Amino acid sequence: MEDIDNILLPEINLETDDIIMNIAVKKDYSTIEDLDERKKEFINDLKAFIEEFSQTEESLEFMKYYD
Repeated sequence: MEDIDNILLPEINLETDDIIMNIAVKKDYSTIEDLDERKKEFINDLKAFIEEFSQTEESLEFMKYYD
């Protein structure tokens, strides 16, 4: 299998007034034919990613930047 660093992945840049987030998407959503269902799946995965990150030591370390 090809190393993930050598694969061109689709990327999205999300920006609000408070946060800029650059995301590379590893999951292949092309198997979901319905566009609305594909979007729901991506949003659910994004929410799960954020929830998982919130439970990590890295999230605490990240917040220590503001100490």
